[in-house]
Amino acid sequence: MAIHEHDTETTIEEILKAMSAKGWRITDQRKSLAGLFAESRGYLAPKDVYEYMRQQYPGVSFDTVYRNLRLLTEMGVLEQIYLNDGLKFRARCESHHHHHLICISCERTIPFEFCPMKQMDGVPTDFQVLNHRFEILGYCGDCTPVNAKQQ
Repeated sequence: MAIHEHDTETTIEEILKAMSAKGWRITDQRKSLAGLFAESRGYLAPKDVYEYMRQQYPGVSFDTVYRNLRLLTEMGVLEQIYLNDGLKFRARCESHHHHHLICISCERTIPFEFCPMKQMDGVPTDFQVLNHRFEILGYCGDCTPVNAKQQ
């Protein structure tokens, strides 16, 4: 399995297109935010995003950054996850349907193609599934604790 990769330019375009579709003006700040997520290979904490944005735009507030993260998640261009140190965000995968193995130490994201929804028994027949995510949290080969490797 390969480490998760995505095309930076395509990701920026997708994020900006989603913003525009919701009537957002495409400002330099929003372009910078899209670029940050397109270039990031892992998850970003809201504080990290704020610190990055504050370097370029000293007047930006944490509340504005956090509100944008939540709205971009609602739009479907960012994914959010709760890891050990809190809520984090990353650019959503646009290429095709897949799921992720996520290392809780280095936060490496490894895609896998198997979709467990196909084997799900017990979902009520009158429930219409619109979307789903399946994530497995653990340790990648580089981060597996020493005593677990010896077993």
